[in-house]
Amino acid sequence: MIRRVPRPWLALDIVGAIVGLLITLPLSYTFSAGELSFWLPVGLVSDGLLVASAVLLWGAAAISRLSPAVALAVAWVGALLQMGSGLPPLPMDVAVFAVVFATSAWGSRRMLWLGGASALIGGLVAGLYIGLLQFDPATAESPIDLRLVLLGITMGLTVVLSLALAWGAGLLWRVVRQNRATREAQQRAEAVAAEEQERVRIARDMHDIVAHSLAVVIAQADGARYAAAAQPELAQEALTTIGQTARSALSDVRMLLTQLRHRQGDGPQPTLADLETLFAQVRQAGVEPRVTVDPTPPGEPPGAIQLAVYRILQEALTNALRHGRGDVDVRLSWWPDRVDIAVRNAVDPGRGATAGVAPGSGHGLVGMRERAQLVGGVLSAQHEADGFVVRATLPIGPSAN
Repeated sequence: MIRRVPRPWLALDIVGAIVGLLITLPLSYTFSAGELSFWLPVGLVSDGLLVASAVLLWGAAAISRLSPAVALAVAWVGALLQMGSGLPPLPMDVAVFAVVFATSAWGSRRMLWLGGASALIGGLVAGLYIGLLQFDPATAESPIDLRLVLLGITMGLTVVLSLALAWGAGLLWRVVRQNRATREAQQRAEAVAAEEQERVRIARDMHDIVAHSLAVVIAQADGARYAAAAQPELAQEALTTIGQTARSALSDVRMLLTQLRHRQGDGPQPTLADLETLFAQVRQAGVEPRVTVDPTPPGEPPGAIQLAVYRILQEALTNALRHGRGDVDVRLSWWPDRVDIAVRNAVDPGRGATAGVAPGSGHGLVGMRERAQLVGGVLSAQHEADGFVVRATLPIGPSAN
């Protein structure tokens, strides 16, 4: 029954209704001067009924946005009071158009159709009423005057059409409001989805950076502890590698956190040129990556493909450091329309599935699959007879020469 309306709009409606009343009431009084009601002569009572009708009609217009249902009921009371007083159509009846507009613009679905029905019925009643006002029993040749019937029909259709236009304008405004609300909701949903995608991307980058760096640091720390007594120079070299790896990871993490905080800039975006640094870190951790690139890239692969290749190899080598043993075989095959990746390593029974790391589980494998899917590729990771193998195929289309 009562809608939430911003105070400025409610104040504007009330002020507008007051202005409309002050303008149309004197005009209505002038146009109704000398008119006789069915049972009341012109005088104080008739003038009071005119004022009461005007106040009801413009009062309905004042609250039409706040409560279309109440406004429609009050407008009907005002209109019936006007007709019951024998008053002709007057300028104050303009308020009815505002009420009909409000029923279709801001009313509920039921009120929308009640407003349309009121426009139709009100127009027909107004036409009949106008015909009755023109009927004079003293001069009429018969109880039914064809001329007055045609006049009533014409006036009724005119009023119906006028009210229908007001109702249709409100319906159009209703559609505009709904489309605007739908568009705003869609924009909010797209903003939330984009933000979530960005957070997922940053979380994925964070995992790739931190997991790989920690794996290298742990391997170097273990090696330094064993070499400290027998070969101090190897321990010193391991500590240097640990420091360099930690500083590099810290720099990347700070960049990602800045991006997350300010929602601007790009995070670390490695390319194929950074693969040698990645392989060097793995070698320093005590694992030799045996890398085969055949065939080589025929041109410069897209940046998204280079990033995906780097991150997949980074995570696969990190898993090999954490759960495998021995060296790792890495094969890259750059075809004109795709790149095939294969990373194979032997599994350490004490650090693999028996140590609580099930094949295909964990954030790393999920992240690799997501990396492949983002560029339209596929990735599989599974145990085979000779070890654990990660395979990926990433489509790249024709490479640029």
